Amino acid sequence: MQRALVDLARRGDEEAFADLARAVGDRLMAIAFRILRDVDRAEDAVQQTLVTAWRELPTLRDDDRFDAWLRRILVNACYAEARRRRAWAANVRVLPVDGLEGRDDMATVDDRDRLERAFRRLSPEQGAIFVLHHYVGLTQAEIADELGVPLGTVKSRMHYATSALRAALDADSRIASTPTERLA
Repeated sequence: MQRALVDLARRGDEEAFADLARAVGDRLMAIAFRILRDVDRAEDAVQQTLVTAWRELPTLRDDDRFDAWLRRILVNACYAEARRRRAWAANVRVLPVDGLEGRDDMATVDDRDRLERAFRRLSPEQGAIFVLHHYVGLTQAEIADELGVPLGTVKSRMHYATSALRAALDADSRIASTPTERLA
């Protein structure tokens, strides 16, 4: 089904491309958000991805590689979006409640917040590799192929991303466990 839509869209069928965009939009948004950690920036990256995909679709040689091709465009759009908005701004978001499961919801929110702070310390390149591997489920070789970078670069970015996340989480734990002093 998707292959037929890709073929039709390559030949200029706008409705087929709209169907493709609806089919992959949520997945693209999830990946972009996990890389950029900001909903507005992720939406901009996805929009830019779809515009670029429509413009460049006739150059796609293999319809079966559409998903990989689209993810590569998305990652590059995320890099561009990160460069465009380098200014640091604290974002306050209300986290969704996943319902009552008998767990300590405050601990879950605290863990999510700690992971969010740690993930923000990664470069977009490290974040992209980490997301493509752990969220999308691609192997390091597949990531290298999709992004057009050497396998060693992927391994290096994965190593540094993992190390940076661990260090940030450890530092956050140490700060949280130190007793606060009272001022008189």
